[in-house]
Amino acid sequence: MPRKNSTQAPHGGRGDHVRRKRSKWSLAVIGGPVILAVVAGTVFAAGGRHHGRGQANGGEAATPDPNCTLVVPQHPLSARGLATPYRLVATDPAKGPCHEANTDQAAFVEAAILTKDGSLSVYDPLVIDRGTRPAARTVRPRVPRGSTVAIWFGFNSAELRLKSSGRSDSLAQGRCVNGVPGSVFGQFAYCNAPAFFRAAKTRTAAKHLKIPALGTAKDGLPCPTTRDFSVVDQDGSDNVVTRYLADAHGRIAQDNAANRAALHKGVRVDAPRYRHHRHHGRGGRAGSPAGAQPKELTNGSDNLLLTQFIDPALGCKPFMVPNQSSDNRASSALPLDELSAAARQRAPIALVPQNDPMTLVDGRTSVRKTNAYRAGVGMPPVGAGSDGNGAAFCTTLFGDAAGIQRVFKDKELFRAAPSPDPGTAPDLFGFLAARANQTFTNLGCDRLLGVGDPVMLTTDGNGLVVDAVLTRLGQTPPASGGPTNGASPSATQSASTPPAADPSATAGTQAPSSSPSDANGGPADPSSAAPTPSTTTEPPSPSSSPSATGYTN
Repeated sequence: MPRKNSTQAPHGGRGDHVRRKRSKWSLAVIGGPVILAVVAGTVFAAGGRHHGRGQANGGEAATPDPNCTLVVPQHPLSARGLATPYRLVATDPAKGPCHEANTDQAAFVEAAILTKDGSLSVYDPLVIDRGTRPAARTVRPRVPRGSTVAIWFGFNSAELRLKSSGRSDSLAQGRCVNGVPGSVFGQFAYCNAPAFFRAAKTRTAAKHLKIPALGTAKDGLPCPTTRDFSVVDQDGSDNVVTRYLADAHGRIAQDNAANRAALHKGVRVDAPRYRHHRHHGRGGRAGSPAGAQPKELTNGSDNLLLTQFIDPALGCKPFMVPNQSSDNRASSALPLDELSAAARQRAPIALVPQNDPMTLVDGRTSVRKTNAYRAGVGMPPVGAGSDGNGAAFCTTLFGDAAGIQRVFKDKELFRAAPSPDPGTAPDLFGFLAARANQTFTNLGCDRLLGVGDPVMLTTDGNGLVVDAVLTRLGQTPPASGGPTNGASPSATQSASTPPAADPSATAGTQAPSSSPSDANGGPADPSSAAPTPSTTTEPPSPSSSPSATGYTN
């Protein structure tokens, strides 16, 4: 299968302009098993499979606009606000439209509801195109008085911004954070997340909320979390696990049994508890053509990779709670993964580093932006020692037994597991190896450590990663990764020769310290030389141009 075309990053710097990437995965499933199409930055994507799918509104360019905006409804943390669909619009209409049914532009919203007595549930608010109606009315969630509600966002392209609806101040109402002034995170944003994690800590201390144990994996080690160095990549703890349904006309619905049945029968469905939103769904009950399977839209993420692929391969089970928008079925979610990681992850702990592409500002590390990102996933602010140091993070990730080495140690377990993207690799091991290969360059580990990429990939004639070799940091890799399963390699990626090591690089492999400091304190480390290019390619990073909306100082 041909590889998806992508744009080689310019080599003038490692900043926001260089590191634009689309979502780790874009999913589009039409009446069949889940097929994940991985997109560049963290991973790859198979040749052009998404383009054309989900173009229900017609007239979309072959390369859709990578920058979109979500219009946040009034009082987004209330039951009514959660049940009100978000509107997807183009950030710059001159660059083309944004359509939720297009898997390359889809945005996703995920909420968690924590009651005073410690009861926890999740809910997936809906996203639709501006000027359209949902394919089905949304389920109105139950939000008991005194509950703490928080919202997280994910995006399948480069840069997602948040905007208040109409004349309301919905961003302030929801305490929403899209980045720092002049620089958005990119694919990630959140509303009221710090308050949620504080409330969860209080409920846990009072024994009202219980975080389940991780369990032991098939390799004898603790089951991994999103803060495990064997799981993280260039930008950990980003994106969500929300799933939507799309009908043949590009209209979107929440994923539950009633909506699946209705969309399959070609009718429209109204949720009985949605009486406060009668304006949605007016104008007929036309749905998909009878017999048509609804298309599933999912935001690929570290969370989805962990809970739906890595955990099953290792014999582990994620933390799950009822999903109110999906028949109360048990569901994983970003906030659940972060609660589990905060409570159970053993050292070394992979906290978001300052060289994470989503935390850079104009190519320079930023303690303020790193702390803003960390606050949204329940992590402590950058502290003393090596906490947040990019070189220390790279060293642990690629040189410690708790990092990528575990993936290679468990090679046979991952070989027996399905690949999240069959267009990248035939199994989970090849996928994880390809992901690690790009992560090394995207984090600038070559520049920070002064060594070449330790993960060398072997691909077959179709460009699929069929094997990989991990060498010690600084050690020259062998000439070939060695084909497996009878595959005949047509290309082998070799490590590049990087510039001299950054003098600030540290060689330690200890976990970053979690001791707190001033959220805006500490000097920003300038990014010096651009990372050495590798044979993999990636799209540019999110733009750092200012936005009029979606920021919290």
